[in-house]
Amino acid sequence: MEPLKFMVVSGFLGAGKTTTMIALAEHMTERYGETAIIANDLGANLVDTQLTAVTGCTVAEMPNECICYQMDNVVDQLRRLRDKHGAQFVMSDIPGCGVGALDHVYHTLARDHGDEFALAPFTVIVDPERLRMIMPEKADINLPEELVYLLKLQLEEADLVVLNKCDLLSSADQSRYVDFLKTAVPDVPVLRISARERTGIEELAAFLVGHKSALKNFSVRYDERFEQAEAKLTWYNRRVYFKTASGEPADMNAVVDDLIEGIRLGLIERKRNVPHLKTFATSGEGDYCKASLIGVDYDTEYEQRFAEPHENMRMIINARTVCEARPMARLVDDAVDEVCERYGLDCQVFFTECFGMMDEGRR
Repeated sequence: MEPLKFMVVSGFLGAGKTTTMIALAEHMTERYGETAIIANDLGANLVDTQLTAVTGCTVAEMPNECICYQMDNVVDQLRRLRDKHGAQFVMSDIPGCGVGALDHVYHTLARDHGDEFALAPFTVIVDPERLRMIMPEKADINLPEELVYLLKLQLEEADLVVLNKCDLLSSADQSRYVDFLKTAVPDVPVLRISARERTGIEELAAFLVGHKSALKNFSVRYDERFEQAEAKLTWYNRRVYFKTASGEPADMNAVVDDLIEGIRLGLIERKRNVPHLKTFATSGEGDYCKASLIGVDYDTEYEQRFAEPHENMRMIINARTVCEARPMARLVDDAVDEVCERYGLDCQVFFTECFGMMDEGRR
């Protein structure tokens, strides 16, 4: 039996890892064979799992902890996707602040399961806006220096760097960003794509199928600056159900708009930021809204909006913020209360978690 090919997709918060994996999985399933996705994050109730599922891609979820620290589960999931779903290629992301999967995941699989799994290039997705933080212009996008350090570490870890969101760049700017990356990580190949527009996906897939990881040595296990960076972040996850009190359909796109705007304004008032906030809302029958925000200074981006008004919607909110846990929880509560009052909605909360990486009692 041929070894199952496995790849980790790393990258900063909001770089487009999930959109890239979906685009790759759709193309590779058609061109190379069944391709599956593992959605991974530190919390539960993941937007990425819901979004991947509605595209029709085969998806497994590994919530509550980075895959780096649940290797038995990783192996079990890989075997299940291979044996039950016929997967020939599996890719998993890691949390958007994640560094260290090359050491913890790749080297562990190569040492203990080298005959069972083949390791595709360890791939790091970067987006132009965040990359500007370490380019000559040293753009200030209101993120602490500790998080800039995380981006630098992620680039160092890569077997392959993929510049995403090239649809937002001119040809000249694309070349400028690629030239910078080739200087920053001179021994690492660089490809350019737009996952949203599905450009460059065919070339990326061919590279991943035709190459393997270099399995270079890279470790941050004792890096104090990495711990300081993690300490800046709070994870917020909520699953909630809205319905109109009147029973009449309402503009749920406007509800999503105003909810995200309420969170954004609450963070601005507290002089805090949100490197990545994403929501997935559905009213059934295939109609859904997927929205994301990569900072309080940016506009909300929509992958899809509701096609028509609805009398209810189920919603998942995932936010990775530079904000302490308690004020983050309060400001989301305030934003939910405001949209309920404005649009005449009843709200039922099924799940909420809010924690900092270094919060006492989390582990």
